[in-house]
Amino acid sequence: MIEKEALLNYFAKDKFANDVVGITVERVEEDLAVCRLTLNDSHRNAQGAVMGGVTFTLGDYAFAVFANRHEIATVSLSASISYLGVAKGRELIATVTPIKEGRSVKTAEVAICDELGNAIAHMVMNGFCQKR
Repeated sequence: MIEKEALLNYFAKDKFANDVVGITVERVEEDLAVCRLTLNDSHRNAQGAVMGGVTFTLGDYAFAVFANRHEIATVSLSASISYLGVAKGRELIATVTPIKEGRSVKTAEVAICDELGNAIAHMVMNGFCQKR
């Protein structure tokens, strides 16, 4: 696994996820990655709910952190998201766990909830590792 500091330095260059959306990396481990987003009015749609694109971006970014924890070379191949509920809390938390990691393709599950434990979205993502 890449040293956490090196991984965080690499992902600090993602200005959209970090500076525009406000996502932070909480944990990166062998079988887990956790990212968090503190919600504000700019994350909300016209109905006052969290915009679906914000939720997707959080899940996509969390998957990227997880998928690149060994070597920075993985890019997304596909993503599927199911929106499950409306956030009632002030934060969204994305937790990534592996489904299968082959030589070239990594597949993981991303569970997104708020800090109150409400299920917000479920994602399944695939990534392709460019290096071998």
